[in-house]
Amino acid sequence: MTTPIRKTGRVQAAPEHFLDGSLIDEINRAGMDDARRGFLRRSFLAAAGAAMASGTALAQDGAAAGDPNILILPEHSRTLGKPVVTNPYGQPSQYEANLQRRESPGLTRVAAASVSFTPLQGLFGIITPSGLHFERHHQGWHDIDPTKHRFMINGLVKTPKVYTMDDLMRMPSVSRMHFIECGANTAMEWGNVAVPSVQYSHGMLSCSEFTGVPLSVLLDDCGYDKRRAKVVLAEGADGSSMTRTIGLDRALDDVIVAWAMNGEMLRPEHGYPLRLVVPGVQGVSWVKWLRRIEVGDQPYATKDEALHYIDALPDGTFRQYTSIQECKSVITTPSAGQRLQGNGYYNITGLAWSGRGKVKRVDVSVDGGRNWRTARLETPLLSKCLTRFNIDWDWQGAPAVLQSRAIDETGYVQPKINELRAVRGTRSIYHNNAIQSWQVAQSGEVSNVQVY
Repeated sequence: MTTPIRKTGRVQAAPEHFLDGSLIDEINRAGMDDARRGFLRRSFLAAAGAAMASGTALAQDGAAAGDPNILILPEHSRTLGKPVVTNPYGQPSQYEANLQRRESPGLTRVAAASVSFTPLQGLFGIITPSGLHFERHHQGWHDIDPTKHRFMINGLVKTPKVYTMDDLMRMPSVSRMHFIECGANTAMEWGNVAVPSVQYSHGMLSCSEFTGVPLSVLLDDCGYDKRRAKVVLAEGADGSSMTRTIGLDRALDDVIVAWAMNGEMLRPEHGYPLRLVVPGVQGVSWVKWLRRIEVGDQPYATKDEALHYIDALPDGTFRQYTSIQECKSVITTPSAGQRLQGNGYYNITGLAWSGRGKVKRVDVSVDGGRNWRTARLETPLLSKCLTRFNIDWDWQGAPAVLQSRAIDETGYVQPKINELRAVRGTRSIYHNNAIQSWQVAQSGEVSNVQVY
């Protein structure tokens, strides 16, 4: 028995870079906070709409006389190609040059203390290429000479020690795949719709294989005080001296002092030569350019955990040390900025993750949450790692609202935005794990909306 071939629709990609220099300057000159946010969104949408309109005509051109790409033998089939080691370090194709990390204009005043977003809409599987892994810096990045870098463990230990990179790389190592998400991912969507694509709404998210020595091995090597020790303080060597408190139970569990990412040494912008990997915890705790671990008996309340990366609550108080990234998901295709071209079959695909373990299930709705179907989870299914999901969709041209809802192995269900606001209010910045909605218009254009 043969399966009938369904008519397949086509997704027009979101414009990867539809802002010119003059528009970026205009956005940067706009006022801060709500005024800037509104202007940013209007500018993005206007520019994106113009870019999409210009591309529509290409899809309508016919080839009644036959496709010359088939009828005429191309040059690459008639000539000798480039030799090996033309590029000693391989590079993407020139035709993929627009798929890049991008900074959201107007987000910060200083680029050295800003964010570049991963283009989730253009990636496949679960591993983020190192060159597209998002960036978040507080004082810029440096390329540090590994022969001069030193890593220290002190505090409540029997023998404080200083390690060179050679010392660390001779110790027992592990390699594991984990996601990393900035605590401010999706921050601009707390109040209302603010950004035009999944790159800017969810792009402070990446997933890689990290290699290094378990922190537990190093703590044992220094003889940490098992009676008095309660926390460790991780300190970075950048200009901001980033410091974060981490509970000892977590430090002894799955934290890695890592030197490699995706099979090669860390990139400079990701902490070369040494960073901390704290699976399931917000990215600020994954301290880059790691130079020191101090073992202590109480939280250190440093500036980046007492004043920053805290949650504003409706009653005016602030919640501290809420570092676990709760269960979350997002549809990456179709997503805002893209356009469906023609009725027929589409594959809805996206990513799900949880800081508490494995993703157990992802449900997808095409009618704004009224009805749900369970998506396919693609292997591997790993703890505190991205999970790719897919589901078939037969779109017949009617307006639709696409949503995904993840459930992790603890039973936690990803909330709707109004459920999150009922507890957290609208003044928060961090830890927005609400269900994301993408509206598909009758024209096929996909946009960012909030539906609940």
